[in-house]
Amino acid sequence: MNEILKLIKSYDSVSIIGMNKNVGKTTTLNHILKEARGKMPLGLTSIGRDGEEVDRVTATEKPKIYIEEGTVLATAKQCLFNSDITREIIKSTGIHTPMGEVIICRALSDGYVDLGGPSLNSYLAQIREELLSLGSELVIIDGALSRKTFASPAITKATILSTGAALSRSMRKVIDETKHTIELLSLPHEDDSSIVNVGRHIIGQGRVGVIYKDCTHRTLEVLTALEASKEIVEALDETVTYVVIKGVISDKLIEDIMKSTNLYKQITFLVEDGTKVFLTSDTLYKFQKQGGIIKVVNPINVVCVTANPKSPYGYEFDKDKFLEGLRQCLAVPVFDVVGGR
Repeated sequence: MNEILKLIKSYDSVSIIGMNKNVGKTTTLNHILKEARGKMPLGLTSIGRDGEEVDRVTATEKPKIYIEEGTVLATAKQCLFNSDITREIIKSTGIHTPMGEVIICRALSDGYVDLGGPSLNSYLAQIREELLSLGSELVIIDGALSRKTFASPAITKATILSTGAALSRSMRKVIDETKHTIELLSLPHEDDSSIVNVGRHIIGQGRVGVIYKDCTHRTLEVLTALEASKEIVEALDETVTYVVIKGVISDKLIEDIMKSTNLYKQITFLVEDGTKVFLTSDTLYKFQKQGGIIKVVNPINVVCVTANPKSPYGYEFDKDKFLEGLRQCLAVPVFDVVGGR
């Protein structure tokens, strides 16, 4: 059994997310589908829809997704018309997308499929449960383009990150950015369940809030975390142990807080998950070095990275150097699914 399949087969769900377009995310998905063939029943959906059949920028044809008979999939009606499998419709979900309602069906033949699923986390979790209840041992969610827009990989038990030369002509830059992304996605989970519950409550209200030593809390009168630094700083005192942030943590937010007070050094900043942290490696390093702590409510379990040394923009990296560079600085296994290593 293939190494990637070995890593993920003990989980009931996995998402595949890409650092950029054309880094080999679909190749990774097809690789897993091929290796799982005849070994385990799969469920398949995606977050939104990942673009055109031909890449507009490079005019290269994008790889199609090939599934085997028996696979259960959730995809938008229009995408189903673009697929060439014989299928049995199981149900309409009532979830609507720009490509039509999401339909759940079972493939009655092998063939190519076009995936387009919901883009909301709540719908995605619902579909994951549906696919599992229909006998899928592993549900695979094809992530959307950029880390900035995909629904949370915290929806699945495991995540695979695809990276590659298409990200930049500089190999060093691709390696550094991949390392930083893994750091953000793997931010530590808050262990105290009572704090997690309060954090979920504040986030559920769509707010920013503070939690005190005695576990009481209050929400702040701000609309978004992006502009909340002044209110957060004003709310801090010796009794605050956590700042809970719904939405994105940006460089500006953290820099403004660091400039305005030293109280942040005793406090844990709690966010939904690592995809909400948009900090450069410099800002993250400075914040942590000064004693700042960031933890997440929903941990993301990155099990491996897949690397594509080729770019459709007409250049490629030395694949051995690229793999070696990534393997040296990442604590997770790295695979070249294009070259099969």
